[in-house]
Amino acid sequence: MLYPLKFIPRLKEIIWGGKDFLPAIKAGKGARIASDKLYGESWDISSVAGDISVVANGYLKRNNLEEIIEVYMGNLMGDKVYDRYGLMFPLLVKTLDCNNVLSVQVHPNDELAMERHESYGKTEMWYVIDAEPGASLYVGFKDKNTTREKYIEAINNDTLPELLNKVEVKAGDVFFIPAGTVHALGKGIKVVEIQQTSDITYRIYDWNRVDEHGKSRELHTALAIDAIDFAKSSEDCQVKYQYVKNEAVKLIDCPYFTINAIEVDGEVERDVISRDSFVMYNCVEGEVDIVMNDNVEHLSLSDVVLIPAEADSVVIKGRGKLMETYISK
Repeated sequence: MLYPLKFIPRLKEIIWGGKDFLPAIKAGKGARIASDKLYGESWDISSVAGDISVVANGYLKRNNLEEIIEVYMGNLMGDKVYDRYGLMFPLLVKTLDCNNVLSVQVHPNDELAMERHESYGKTEMWYVIDAEPGASLYVGFKDKNTTREKYIEAINNDTLPELLNKVEVKAGDVFFIPAGTVHALGKGIKVVEIQQTSDITYRIYDWNRVDEHGKSRELHTALAIDAIDFAKSSEDCQVKYQYVKNEAVKLIDCPYFTINAIEVDGEVERDVISRDSFVMYNCVEGEVDIVMNDNVEHLSLSDVVLIPAEADSVVIKGRGKLMETYISK
């Protein structure tokens, strides 16, 4: 029988990243870390070509995610999930350390991404695990009546940020970012991100910054224009909720993922078998043990474990906050 699976994180060097946070929380977990690099992202579970996750624990250690899906199929993924996605794990899980503001960007939906890139689109969510006082992000437009023409004028006049909704954030805030939503994370924010398996990003504004060689990053202004949903605002995207100790609180339920928030104080048992889907647990605060049969895996900040669909249930012990993710539609 399968068991709770952990994977080796893949740290990504990015201009807006830092040297401290991701190396500290990913140290000793198999990640390749260099002290002189700026790391902005850790890809914690990935099925993206060229970045397929490798198992870090148990008898499947050193096998990659695609290989174990090929062998275990519905037992790992759930029959309905495997029938839909085949060997591709449908979700990409990241931890982000934003030491500077990210580019303003947008992601295409499934239809446009398939037409242009033979790929799925990119709907995502953010859970803020930490934020400096006053830290903000950008999501959607201030005015739901923002038009294509106003957007193009702002791009040409270098005034795009003036159109965007700027939202101050704190730890525990959750945002749902459907494909087509213009967005950017701000300086001083640390985030766990769960998204469709896609690495397609249209960068539309990069704050006029340059790299160490004096070069600007590529913009995708023309590609982005047809991908943008001009009606999206922060009111549509920010998820309002309250933790309830030892109970699951639904955050997001969409065709690509269902995500619950769980605050564990002691012990919680969660059903798996009835969902016909794998289940992921991301630790966003505290520390817990995930128990499946005789297997126990410890989770601390930003750790993630994949529970196979064939499991009957899991028991979560400790004190911490988790995101529980699966495919329900």
